[in-house]
Amino acid sequence: MIGEMMSTLNGWIENFGVLSEAWRVSIVVFALVFGTATIAYIASHVIGALERKFSKTSNIWDDSLLHATRAPVVAFVWLQGVYWAAEVAHHYSSAEIFKANETVLQVGFIFIFVWAVLRMIKEVESILVSPVKMKKPMDYTTVNAISKLSRAVVLITAVLISLQSLGYSLSGVLAFGGVGGIAVGFAAKDLLANFFGGFIIHLDRPFKVGDWIRSPDRNIEGTVEQIGWRLTTIRTFDKRPLYVPNATFTTIAVENPSRMTNRRISETIGIRYADVSEMATIVADIRSMLEKHEDIDSNQTLIVNFLAFNHSSLDIMVYAFTKTTQWVRFHEVKQDVLLKISDVIVGHGGEVAFPTQTLHISDDSQLPERENTRGKQAGDEKEGDKKQASRSKDGAAKRQRSRRHDTQAGDEGEQSLDAGYGEEDGD
Repeated sequence: MIGEMMSTLNGWIENFGVLSEAWRVSIVVFALVFGTATIAYIASHVIGALERKFSKTSNIWDDSLLHATRAPVVAFVWLQGVYWAAEVAHHYSSAEIFKANETVLQVGFIFIFVWAVLRMIKEVESILVSPVKMKKPMDYTTVNAISKLSRAVVLITAVLISLQSLGYSLSGVLAFGGVGGIAVGFAAKDLLANFFGGFIIHLDRPFKVGDWIRSPDRNIEGTVEQIGWRLTTIRTFDKRPLYVPNATFTTIAVENPSRMTNRRISETIGIRYADVSEMATIVADIRSMLEKHEDIDSNQTLIVNFLAFNHSSLDIMVYAFTKTTQWVRFHEVKQDVLLKISDVIVGHGGEVAFPTQTLHISDDSQLPERENTRGKQAGDEKEGDKKQASRSKDGAAKRQRSRRHDTQAGDEGEQSLDAGYGEEDGD
């Protein structure tokens, strides 16, 4: 069909004598390119309209198929149009580039077909993991691994077929690949170890995309964002990306907290020694409160017991599991439980203990203080006697001076003065 169309176009160019041959060739090539663009535009819009129409139906595969093939169909139209234009130009030109038209057409067709298959694989992957389109969506990690493997197989097959179309022998290519594979295996053993490590992750599935993982052997903790064939991308809790080679996961222990069934509340609460008489009642009420709590899983281990005599408190062990595994919700439940435990303790007249110290002072330690007090009193008495004696001496001296200066010897005043002082002294 293509040969007949080319013969018709060449006959028109040769028999149409209005313009020169170069102009006639240019017009035909332009018409072919313009027609190709027009057909590609129409095909794109027709497929787009069908895609929008089929998206409203209950079938989820028809619109996905149209979406996957829309761009490759447009590319195929352009490939055919360019090929016809190149064939026309090659008939009137001896340029070497036009001799590769047949090969370019074959290789181009192979890669357009591969492109359509890869797009279809991607659409199938998105459908299988979508909770909107599937009632029971498949695991993303498994589907992603199968999708990557399928794309790798399609690409390798396309490359081998293209090499055969270019004139290379497949047996020689495979033989070279076998010998070269050994050399590459020795040179890139770490790369191969990571590849097989990724394969083991997809096979054993210790974690999947979106899981929170951590390792007690390495400083690895965060949320898995992507599992590749060479490395795994983990987003740490400080929002930094962590790239871990897949071979690492074959030699370390990995913990997957995302698969926990419950979260644990494990607390030690102390009350005062003065509340020891209420200990049994407080413990029983706390246990009853936890058993009736709507967010505590009563099917799991639940322990509330008097634990130990501590330095400044009587310790109660509280051990229970919440129904939720969400981090934020868990802390809300834990807060509610602790506040209710505090209400139980206060309701029985008790208090939550805090570190205290009691200082005992013996009677022997007060004797030195009493002796010092008695000695101080005796000293004060002696000091008082000295001051009294000093005042007496000063008074006698003043009387003597008064008698000398104010009266003469033998006066009645002097006698009466002496008599007065003598009577006072006698008193």
